[in-house]
Amino acid sequence: MVNNSLSLKHIIRESSLSENAPLLIMFHGYGSDENDLFSFANELPEELFIISVKAPYAMQPCGNAWYAINFDAEKGKWSDNEQAIESRDLIAAFIDEALNTYPVNKHNVTLLGFSQGTILSYAVALTYPEKVKNIIALSGYINKDILPEKLETKDYSHLDFYCSHGSVDQVIPVDWARQTPPFLSDLNIKHHYSEFPVGHGVAPQNFYEFKNWLLKRI
Repeated sequence: MVNNSLSLKHIIRESSLSENAPLLIMFHGYGSDENDLFSFANELPEELFIISVKAPYAMQPCGNAWYAINFDAEKGKWSDNEQAIESRDLIAAFIDEALNTYPVNKHNVTLLGFSQGTILSYAVALTYPEKVKNIIALSGYINKDILPEKLETKDYSHLDFYCSHGSVDQVIPVDWARQTPPFLSDLNIKHHYSEFPVGHGVAPQNFYEFKNWLLKRI
């Protein structure tokens, strides 16, 4: 089902519950679209109300991005952090819109991101922790340049992160992802971190692990 009445275009799968459903919002990676992660929907618990969101910047000839990446920049990939912050705040506003539009539980919101979608899921959770509960962070990393200052002043006590990465990821180096657990530990944030012997993608074992992780938290 398509719904484009809110600020970000998206597709939904309704919950088996008529009200107060746990909400799962999906954020795809660079160059993809809202249909990508939505392929997981039929395999996820039926009580979840699932929204898969389309990134705001259209790419040529196809696909979408949350922010620009200049692959020719010195020192490797260069991210447009201003655009990333704009998308971070756009997602935060979208969460509020979704809570006001759909029959979901505002205290049980999970973000699921892949790659660029994960980078922004981290940023949203660490900037607006009051809006979310669980974060499933696939094949991404924490970009400290799009986080607010003085993180230690925020209340992260209710947050729970599932983080995973491919050990041979050729797009986002696994070393970047390995910096996540100590970062979250320093903020006393609950988290689980796994690696799988794949590249920039989600292995079947990875899917079943985060599915089981989520089942215990919704």
